[in-house]
Amino acid sequence: MAPAPQTQRRVTADRGQLGRAILALWPYMWPSDRPDLKRRVLIALTALVLGKVITVLVPYTYKWATDALTAPQSEGGAGAPGFVTVPIMLVLAYGMGRILMMTFNQLRDALFARVGQNAVRWMARRTFVHLHNLSLRFHLKRRTGGLSRIIERGTKGIETIVRFTILNSLPTVLEFILVAGVVTYQFDLWYLLVIALTVTAYISFTLLASDWRIRIRREMNDSDTEANSKAIDSLLNFETVKYFNNEEMETARFDRSMERYESAAIRIWTSLAWLNLGQTVIFAIGMTTCMVMSARAVMAGTQSIGDFVMINALLIQLSIPLNFIGFVYREIKQALADIEAMFGVLDVEPEVRDAPDAGPLAVKNGAIAFDRVFFNYDPDREILKDISFEVPPGRTVALVGPSGAGKSTISRLLYRFYDVTDGRILIDGQDVRTVTQESVRAAIGIVPQDTVLFNDTIAYNIRYGRTDATDAEVREAAEMAQIGDFIASLPKGYDTEVGERGLKLSGGEKQRVAIARTILKGPPILILDEATSALDSRTEQEIQAALDRVSENRTTLVIAHRLSTIVRADEILVLDGGRIVERGTHLELIDHGGLYAQMWNRQREEGDWEERPQPDANGMEPDGDDDESIEPTAEEVLASNR
Repeated sequence: MAPAPQTQRRVTADRGQLGRAILALWPYMWPSDRPDLKRRVLIALTALVLGKVITVLVPYTYKWATDALTAPQSEGGAGAPGFVTVPIMLVLAYGMGRILMMTFNQLRDALFARVGQNAVRWMARRTFVHLHNLSLRFHLKRRTGGLSRIIERGTKGIETIVRFTILNSLPTVLEFILVAGVVTYQFDLWYLLVIALTVTAYISFTLLASDWRIRIRREMNDSDTEANSKAIDSLLNFETVKYFNNEEMETARFDRSMERYESAAIRIWTSLAWLNLGQTVIFAIGMTTCMVMSARAVMAGTQSIGDFVMINALLIQLSIPLNFIGFVYREIKQALADIEAMFGVLDVEPEVRDAPDAGPLAVKNGAIAFDRVFFNYDPDREILKDISFEVPPGRTVALVGPSGAGKSTISRLLYRFYDVTDGRILIDGQDVRTVTQESVRAAIGIVPQDTVLFNDTIAYNIRYGRTDATDAEVREAAEMAQIGDFIASLPKGYDTEVGERGLKLSGGEKQRVAIARTILKGPPILILDEATSALDSRTEQEIQAALDRVSENRTTLVIAHRLSTIVRADEILVLDGGRIVERGTHLELIDHGGLYAQMWNRQREEGDWEERPQPDANGMEPDGDDDESIEPTAEEVLASNR
């Protein structure tokens, strides 16, 4: 029974996938720099061959013992030494053969375990590194929960392919060859023909049924991925769900995905029952046919009882790997389905790459220059248009403008999360595209608007700025960020867990941790990306004092929403529609009466700085009369910030 054309094409495609997977894994299973693993592979293969040779020879001892027991008795009678000794020795040989067979098989698995797990580990590592090398655009489009599940299943799929292709498929093929030789030698070609037809029908049925089950498996995986993504997305936004009383809606969305998973899972188990039944029927027909042929031969006197027992033992022995081939095929098919998406991720090319001759950035003063920069995420929508400006060493330049004007895009381009469409970005006269990304990012520190912390301790999150920093340096950075006293007041101090995404800390506390992290990094270039726009007025003033300390003697690029925070900037650039429409100092822009002046007046009218006294050098607010709130003028805000 040959596979249908559609099934045959699918099998060919799967073989291509399997070949690709093995080729990708082979350098890790036969690593050039690990002679110890190579030795393990060779010894494991030797154990494999010996185990299968013994497996095929064991039925012979069964046959010989049976023939000895059923042979005519010698003159000495049943108690003669020869009659007792020979069968007992053959039975012992049979038992010893089974022990040796299992010993070599287990030795093979034990020796190859380190090789296989090494391959899994390094393939997982390669995927992890690749994910970090992919562009920001890729990660903004992906759902974290779905991606993590793809990687999890893909890693398990790799382990399955390593285990079943090397440890099971190869031994099974070898056993089939040896059994075919024994059957041809001991019996005749008719037995071999029956066995070959049985195996062909068995495998063909298994392929058809397994392909059907894999389609259901993919549906189940898709539902599982969707449910997992929705669950993680909902839990990450736990507070938002509670704010809007949408627990029932989130549960319904999750349950719809799980309902599809339930339906697919039921079909998986039902199809497995039909598959097992069909395999049993096919093999039983083949086995019964061979035994009927042997029984007739025994009755005709052309075979012995031992031959009848031997063909039965051979077929029972063959049923184990034959049944396992069905399992292996299903597992490999499932593994290929699981790693299909993982290989899809590995096929994604990093959008930003280091030039072949890229060297490290040589930072002298930290001067920044944007030279006629154009950039777009989509060719139909240009984000930045002919942007040119300079940030001299140790000076502060601020970027302001309406939402969508391109302010944050400038910081992402400076970090080389994307490359410019046209123009150049220079640091100390070096085009950032000609140096390594690692050296560019090492020279820049950022305090973002939305600070995301790792679910670890406060000390870990601060030390993330420089992983080799000492405890004393971590504490010093925390003091400079004005969070040292707060940490000291906690029962566990610096060992306090901050929770998922830092949710156990307030917005101001998270910002101070981010500032401490940047202080510890000690970069010559600093980006403040709307670092205080989401904070209340009092917290903003305290954070601003810490930011002023951080930016001293550093080349600083400030992306600001609240204009009161950038009145001291050496130059302010006003962006609108992806272009710089105004530039100058705070007072110059106010006098100009353009877009910046309109934004300033609008924020004053909204009371954005109402009752916000300026902190002193220690971050403490001066005493004042709280009975009267006087809206400051532009000159007063500028003077107070000085």
